[in-house]
Amino acid sequence: MGKTFIPAGYRPTLDIYDTQTAIGILKHTFEEKLCYKLNLKRVSAPLFIDPATGANDDLNGYERPVTFEIKETGKTAAVVHSLAKWKRLALKRYNFSVGEGLYTDMNAIRRDEELDNLHSVYVDQWDWEKIITRETRNTEYLKTVVRCIVDAICETLEVLKCRYPQLPVDLRREVSFISSQALEDLYPGKTPKERETLYLKEHKTAFISQIGGKLRSGAPHDGRAPDYDDWSLNGDILFWHERLGCAMEISSMGIRVDERSLDEQLRLSGADDRRKLPYHRALLAGELPLTIGGGIGQSRLSMLLLDKAHIGEVQVSLWDDETEKTCEASDVDLL
Repeated sequence: MGKTFIPAGYRPTLDIYDTQTAIGILKHTFEEKLCYKLNLKRVSAPLFIDPATGANDDLNGYERPVTFEIKETGKTAAVVHSLAKWKRLALKRYNFSVGEGLYTDMNAIRRDEELDNLHSVYVDQWDWEKIITRETRNTEYLKTVVRCIVDAICETLEVLKCRYPQLPVDLRREVSFISSQALEDLYPGKTPKERETLYLKEHKTAFISQIGGKLRSGAPHDGRAPDYDDWSLNGDILFWHERLGCAMEISSMGIRVDERSLDEQLRLSGADDRRKLPYHRALLAGELPLTIGGGIGQSRLSMLLLDKAHIGEVQVSLWDDETEKTCEASDVDLL
């Protein structure tokens, strides 16, 4: 059942036609700026992969991938959840060097996603990955990359506002960094989402780090698969969405696991069976490059920069009856 709400008095700043033109400008502008700041090159990416390779992402561990049989081969293919593992393999296969990286358009179907203003079963994001050295597997380098991404987002907004000066969106370029444990300590007794809302309402732009491991309360801030991010060197970039009055996650990212952190996180997660998969064997053997990477939501960023109240205003998906009725009653066009 959908959980959509439309703020009282909401009227889209841009109509449906200007919105789609603006999305094109946004995507082109942001890609250029992200590539320049992080030294990335565009590559093509799969929509589906062989699940037996272990290269699909487990996300929170309960999401069911969409699978189908290929008639000609008789093999089962799985639609990707994201490309965190695939990108690392691609960097090696395409002979990228230290300091170089790639980005691609990732399209996924997450059929177990709850539907609300920010969530859809269709996921579109820029997936990016960059080779680093062991010396740069540290918090300071992670913060540097976070600031580069936030700068690219803020500069993209400036371009959009030159074309559409009526856009009321303002973003804070300065990033407030806080660990998930420090956030829990700051707001005891609150849920993770409540903590994010309270913190972002004050700080507007934030990076919440160290997501995946258990906090002192006994539960993690949010779920993370054990085999892509290093839980001590990852996090989420969030902005305050003024129109909805909530924290909006734009990017999940981090320095990826090396041999040691993968070994530890598989053990902590009770996922030792994955050690036998080709991807995990290669990583544990030190055969893959050390990397940093993440995903940046395309529809999420479009919502944020174009002052939209519902993700269906910037992407085409399928919705439940309640969501469609709620939007229709408020004259909100779902693409």
